[in-house]
Amino acid sequence: MALDDKGTMYYFRGDYVWLGFQGPARRINETWQGLMGPIDAAVRNHNQEHPLKHQRIYLFKGSKVWSYFEGNLVAGFPRLISQEFPGIPDHLNAAVECHKGECRQDSILFFKDDKVYVYSPQEDPALKQKTWTNLGPCTAAVRWMEKYYCFNGINFTRFDPVTGERLSPRPLDTRDYFVRCPGRGHADAARQNTTHMSILNRCSNRPFEAFSSDDKSRTYAFRSGWYFRLDSRKDGWHAWPLNHTWRTLEGVVDAAFSYRNHMYFIQGSQVIIYSTDQIYIPVAAYPKPIQEEWEVPGVTAVDAAFTCPHSSDLYLIRGNRMFLVDLNTRKQSGAARTIIHSEVDSAMCNVHGLYIFHGPSYYHYRDVKELLAATEAPTAENIASYFLDC
Repeated sequence: MALDDKGTMYYFRGDYVWLGFQGPARRINETWQGLMGPIDAAVRNHNQEHPLKHQRIYLFKGSKVWSYFEGNLVAGFPRLISQEFPGIPDHLNAAVECHKGECRQDSILFFKDDKVYVYSPQEDPALKQKTWTNLGPCTAAVRWMEKYYCFNGINFTRFDPVTGERLSPRPLDTRDYFVRCPGRGHADAARQNTTHMSILNRCSNRPFEAFSSDDKSRTYAFRSGWYFRLDSRKDGWHAWPLNHTWRTLEGVVDAAFSYRNHMYFIQGSQVIIYSTDQIYIPVAAYPKPIQEEWEVPGVTAVDAAFTCPHSSDLYLIRGNRMFLVDLNTRKQSGAARTIIHSEVDSAMCNVHGLYIFHGPSYYHYRDVKELLAATEAPTAENIASYFLDC
């Protein structure tokens, strides 16, 4: 398994490859020029310090490696594995990229029998050999949505790419998560009617109830108990149920925002908070009513909420009224202000400015001051086209 430079997931088996989470098989040599299956391993390289190698996909077979970019074979390939990756053995079992911040440096993990070879050209030495007895054999491996997976036959487990620790309490079935099979998968019931199909289809122009970006620039769009990651398009597009990332969180999210490594969700009159360390952890004693969390007279529900980077100012929108809350004191600051938008589904502020969302459209402002000073709305732009690559 591997992702290519466009975020398409490839599944290799024998002489065939499957593109994406569903669809017909193709022969490997129809997709990958000059390469006949079967292959031993596949990996998309992540190395921002070496742009000519960044986002290339490498396919390994026997003692050789093929490299492709934008579907084309890179000049000089195939090469011997020992030439391209000194010290890495032939006839590999699996390989997976590891990003800086998740590993010490941008690296590739190569699996061969009971050994793991960590190849990191930025470090000295560039190659380290490890034995991860707890993980077991990996016939394939992949990084997806900042998580690492080891496959053995039809089953897979999630693992820590630094220690090799198994993070799945038990092996899971690939057919329930990575490939779409009739009657299987966490979204199968939702696919049974047209309404739920439009929820899971990012390009349906169905409105989103909330948008948010956290302190690590992870950006989310929320719709009817599901979410899309907007910053991980290189990992492909996929709708996830809320509790996949935020344990115990279910239902419609009315508003979401981030502040000091915490993610806030507003559902109806309630506020729920998760700390954002390595994983999202529910903060004890929540949910709490909005009125208990912040002193904003008369506000028991909101249409949107947002903070801007490096600011303790929280803005709550209800109808065409916007309230400012100081998150240090948790009290309202100044009187409510009127904005030109009478209906708002969501709002998000990041380094690129302030976005107001309504229906299938968004409106972009440089900052809060421009919004408050506006006497007419800027040109409406399409959410699906700009944010979701539709």
